[in-house]
Formats: sequence, structure tokens, C-alpha cells
Amino acid sequence: MMRRLLLLVIIILGSALLLLASCASAISRSVLWRGDSISVEEDGRLVSPSGNFSCGFHKVATNAYTFAIWFTRTADATVAWTANRDDPLNGRGSLAKFRRDGSLVLLDLDGRVAWSTNTSGGDRVQLLDSGNLVVMSDDATGRTLWQSFDWPTDTLLPGQPITRYKRLVSASARGLPSSGFYNLYFDSNNILNLMYDGPEMSSNYWPPPYNRWWENNRTAYNSSRFGSLDTSGVFTASDHTLINASDTGVFTMRRLTLDYDGNLRLYSLDDDSDSDSRSWRVSWVAVPRQCDVHGVCGRYGVCAYRPGPTCSCPDGYVAADPADWSKGCRRLFEVRCGDEVDFLEMPFVDFYGFDFNYTTGLTLETCRQICVDDCNCEAFGYKKGSGECFPKIAMWSGKVSDFRQTIYLKVPMSLLKQPAVLLDHVCRVTERDANVSADYLRVKRGKVEFAYFYWFLAVLFVLEAVFMAAGYLFVFFRAPGPANKLRNEEGYATLFSHFRRFAYAELSDATCRFREQLGKGVYKGVLDDGRAVAVKRLEEMTQVEEVFRAELSVIGRINHMNLVRMWGFCSEDSHRLLVSEYVDNGSLAKALFDDHHILVLGWQSRYKIAVGVAKALAYLHHECLEWILHCDVKPENILLDAELQPKITDFGLVKLLSRDACRRSRSSSVLSRVRGTRGYIAPEWALMNVPITGKADVYSFGVVLLELLRGKRVCDWVEDHARIDFNLLVASLKDKLTILRCEEPASSSWLEELVDPRLRGDFSRLQAAGMLELAVSCVDDDPNRRPSMNTVLQKLLASDNDDAGSMRYL
Repeated sequence: MMRRLLLLVIIILGSALLLLASCASAISRSVLWRGDSISVEEDGRLVSPSGNFSCGFHKVATNAYTFAIWFTRTADATVAWTANRDDPLNGRGSLAKFRRDGSLVLLDLDGRVAWSTNTSGGDRVQLLDSGNLVVMSDDATGRTLWQSFDWPTDTLLPGQPITRYKRLVSASARGLPSSGFYNLYFDSNNILNLMYDGPEMSSNYWPPPYNRWWENNRTAYNSSRFGSLDTSGVFTASDHTLINASDTGVFTMRRLTLDYDGNLRLYSLDDDSDSDSRSWRVSWVAVPRQCDVHGVCGRYGVCAYRPGPTCSCPDGYVAADPADWSKGCRRLFEVRCGDEVDFLEMPFVDFYGFDFNYTTGLTLETCRQICVDDCNCEAFGYKKGSGECFPKIAMWSGKVSDFRQTIYLKVPMSLLKQPAVLLDHVCRVTERDANVSADYLRVKRGKVEFAYFYWFLAVLFVLEAVFMAAGYLFVFFRAPGPANKLRNEEGYATLFSHFRRFAYAELSDATCRFREQLGKGVYKGVLDDGRAVAVKRLEEMTQVEEVFRAELSVIGRINHMNLVRMWGFCSEDSHRLLVSEYVDNGSLAKALFDDHHILVLGWQSRYKIAVGVAKALAYLHHECLEWILHCDVKPENILLDAELQPKITDFGLVKLLSRDACRRSRSSSVLSRVRGTRGYIAPEWALMNVPITGKADVYSFGVVLLELLRGKRVCDWVEDHARIDFNLLVASLKDKLTILRCEEPASSSWLEELVDPRLRGDFSRLQAAGMLELAVSCVDDDPNRRPSMNTVLQKLLASDNDDAGSMRYL
């Protein structure tokens, strides 16, 4: 009896052990084979052979999950990569499935594909010891068909490259996986940059943008655009970027992360006896002083150390959103053109960029008058001694900085004249300790009474003055030649006075006598400093020299990431040429309409192009120094850079209008040279006494939106090119949109037929429906019923944000 009982116990225990082993293998495995899946409910995951990395569903909200790779043996399970960072899945019923066709897909609760590797022929999915998730074939070659290392999010692991086509994008906030506003990328000059790319402005901030590339110890001549981190803590890149961890060694786990606050940091994992709860330490940081990161405090905000980085608003401004300082401050007053104005002093403060008419050797009163006379001037900076004057049309990236400069803020005369006070608020920005150098400011939490703020600044400025003097003497004695005595102020001035006059012989040499033609009258060239440029011949230019240069002086001051950067011009005898940056991937027309073009534009690329073009036109219409109409918006004038970011060219060349000139009639001599392209011209251009306004560009943009959707020219949709046919097409689309509002976009078969068949149904139905509705409103025959470009941009951004949530359809 006892033997039978003992045998029964052994059988039960053995069965239990087998059951536990099978459960463990179901929860944690090393490989996914075809047909295998991981669900949210079972908390399944892939584990690397060493156990250092895990891959599976990561909880980001109460019922929202991403598919991610994380460090297993860390206290906070630090995420290194995310597949669906902007499209979390439902916590119930969602799967990561390795399909029979060899592709790894994420399926939401309703069965929609939220993300896919888009592979075929794959036999297994495996997480390697490097933290790289791979889809591989089991044939003789053992090929890697897809790998997460090719699609970084905000982190680079040792051995993972950053290339010309890939970038790091920060998270939007601490603990949130969604994409933020900061980017690490190679620019068109082959330089690795940190950039703030916000909804209102974009600017680079690392390496120091006021220095030339050679002053930053970089090179622009290596176009391979490649960088990687090795296991010892050394990062190298093709532009000579060199990063060394303070604890170099091969037995430490590391990661290079672009954090939510815009700073790039190299982290090392502490060697702790408790291997499952180790923490990270910073072993290198790109921007030692967090206030030097752009966009931290938004528009009008000022970043200062109290003792940690803190955002404040000038007197007369309040925080737009105290919970999110990237939204900056808003005015409590209004400055109207023609009103009497006064200026409030903000000592020791600077706002980066957006200068116009930078001049040196002026008196304070002269500089003040420049700002008074220009209605677009919001403030001016002035440095005593040198007489440097920085009138500003916008106020971004403010910080307590150079004690030689004072910002004078333009306010209505009714506001009491007194020294400006920074309204104290607690900023969300924090810095982490980094063992890099003695001048890195370590952060300690605590309160600092506002009464001691200026005392603290005084001590800080004295220390900075000592370091600056020592640095100047070091440079002076090390490189005594006058050519080596370049100051940051000179670089800063050069950055905003880059538009210069070229000699015709110089451009002839740069283009090898205009040998390589990019388009009609446009030639590729390389300047002496290594910059690739496009040189455009201007035909039928009849203006006198003074008028020609006056118009170009406005165009030369325009700077927006979605506008081709203008470097200068040539005006010698009959030669009139424009020099602009060279954009890598040619025009949107070739990418969209040429079936043999090497680029294949996916849906996300098309939507990004639509948003970028809208940003550029909104900038020209609403934010520029002068109100500029493009008058020839079409795919041929939209260029694509290496990242498929759109850049509009030929802006301001067809006609530069002031706000008064736009009210003149079509027959006015001011508008006599306005031209456009058939198929993109607004109908009011045919009327003699109707003014041309920004709504003409809106119409052309609407046509471009339709072509992005369809993948072919609008004129090919109809049997002939008569306007009545296009109107019938628009009317038909309006009727179908009315029906679409009553049903789900995913169930609309006609929408599937409308969108470019080359996408094979891989597009967002919600975004496509929104883009179509917006395009139809833009091509309305009545200009008054068309939206402004600001409204167009906001709707596109809103649709993009909505699509990032659970309502997105693929």
C-alpha cells in the first residue's frame, strides 16, 4: 500500500514538473518558428542566449502595450528598441505572430496589422546576445532577412550602426515610448547632428552650430555617413565624431540613448552583486549644460540654473502649459504695428537665432530704433563695448548666458517700464550626473529661494569669466596666427549672414563649367569648402541691380528645414544665378511618377512629405519676414533629402509680394510676371481683376495632396484636361466623402481603389480619408472657402496624432 502511495506521489510530482517545464518554455523561449506567436496575456517573451536581453510585450499604460526589447537584468527593465512606439496595442487579444509566409507581425485585438517586418522566406525569429532581433532563413546561407539593428528608435547598442538613412528619435516624455521632437542624424553636409524638430521651429544645437565644422573637429568630406558604438565604450563616426566613455572597458554593458530631454548620453551598467537590479550611470554626455539644448523651454521661455535647469517666463508672460514647458510661454499683452512701444531689460539672457540685420559697432539707441521700426521685431540683443546688435523676429531657446549681453523685450508703452523679472516656475527638465569633466554641472534636488537667484548667477558668471579667459589665453598662445583667432561670436554672425555674393568664375569652376545638369537651368557643383550646391540660372530677369539684390536679401534670410537653403547669388553683367543647397534624392515628381525611379514612397513617407510641405508654405505665408507666395507649388519644386524630408525650392522667385501688393489686381504690373504650371494653377488666375493671395498656393497644395494619394498626376484622372472634368472629379469625391463619414474608413472599398495601388493596401485609411477631405477643401473654386495654410497644417498634424492611437487602420 505504501509503495503504491509513494509511486502515485512520484507520478504526480513528475507530472507537475513536466507541466511547469512546458509552461516555462511557453512563457520564455529562444526562437519563434513559423506559426508561433506570443500573446500579451501569457506574458510570453524571447530571451537571448546569455539572458541579458528579453523581447516581448512591454506595458506602457493601463491597457496599452508595445513590442520591445529590454535589458533583462536592470532595475527598471530599460527598453532598447520598440517596434510600435507610436501605435500601442490593446492589452487583450494582441499577438506577435511569426506567419507562415515568413513575416513577423503585430496583431491588435481586432486583427489589424499594427506593424510588420515585411519579410518573406523567413524560417525563424531569434533574439541574439547583442540585443538584435533577427528574422533568418534556415537555408545553407543562413541569411538575415530583417534585423532590429536596422531600425533604431532612441537607443544604439554596441555594434548597431547609425547611417545616412536612419536616425535616433527621442521619446516624447519620461516613461513614454512615443516619438518626441529630438533627432540624432547625419545632415546633408555629412555631419552628425542633434536637432530639435518641434511643431513650430527646427534648429540644430550639437555640435555647437555657431562654429564651422572644422572648429568642431568634424569633416564634411566623408559622405559614407556611418557611426557605431563598440563594446569598450567608444563611438566613432565618418565625420570624425569621437565619443569615449569615462569607464572604457569591454566587460560592461552599454547603450547610447537620445533621452526625452534632448540630450545624448552614453550609459554604462553598474557591476552590482545583485545582478537583477543593476542601475545605469552616465559615462558621457553630449551637452553638459542642459540649457544649451534647444526647445527645452519653448517659445519665449528662459532656461536658467537654480541650481538645476529651470524654465521661467519673462514679465508679462505666463507658462502656456506648466506641465509641459516645451510649449513655452504666452503673452499677456499685445504689440500692434504702429503702437507706441517700450523695452524691458533682461540682463544676462540670450535667445538663440532668428536674428535679422545683425550689425556691429552700433549705439544702443540705433539698435533700439531698428527694432522699433520693424513691426516683426519682438526683441533685440545688445552687447556693450562691441556694439553688436541682434534684432530678433522670434524668441526661442532662451537661456541665462553671456553676461555682456542684454535682451530688450518689446512691450506696449502702457506696460510699466521696469527691469524684466523671470517668473519662477518649477521646470520638468532634469539633468543626470555624468563623470565626464569638472565643469559638468551636477544636479541636486532642492529649493532655491528666488531672492538668491541673482547672487547665484553672479558667482556663476565670475566662474565662467575665469574659464573663458583661461580658454582664450590657451587658444591664443597655442595658435598665435590671426587666422586662428576665430571667436564664437564671429561664427554666430556668419551663421546668420551666410547669404553672400559669388563671382561668376567661382561658380563656373564649382560646376565644372556647368557640366552636370540637374534640371532645366540647374547645375550641380561643389564649393571650395566642400559643400554640394545647386546653381540655378535665372532667365528673363529684367530688374535693375538694386531691385534684384533687395528681393534676394529677403530670400537669403529665410531659414526653414522644409525650404531649400539659399547660400548666395551671382550678378555679373548678364549673369544672374542663385546658389542653394544640393538635395540628395531629387524631386517628388520623379519619386512619385517615374516607375523606374529607385525610390519607392511608402504611405508614411508620403504623409511626412505632405506635412513638411504644409509646414514650409505655412512658414512662407504666416511667419516669414516678408509675406511670400510661391505661386508654383508642384511635385517638381518639392525636393527630397536623404531622409525623405521634403524641401521646397524656387520659393520667392516667381514673385515676392508685400501685404499691400497682394491686394492689387491681377492686371497690376506688380503681378504681371506671376506664372504657374498647368494643372496646379488656381482658377482665379484666369480672372483679370481678382487679387492673387496665399489661397492660390493652397489650391496648388491641394492638387499635390491628391497626387500623393493617387500616385499619378491629377490631369491623368480625367479623359481630357478641361477644367469642367476636374470639377466633376472633385464633386464626385465630395459625394463619396459624405458617404464615408457615415461608415468606418477601413470598410470603404472605393477608398482602397482610389489610393495608389503600388502601396498594395499598406496605408492608413484614417489618414487617407482625412487627407482626401483636406485636399478637396483646398481645391475649391472659391478662394474664400479654402483653408489657410496654418489651418491645413494643423489638420494634418491632428490627423497624424489621431492615427498614432488605436484608431489607426492599415
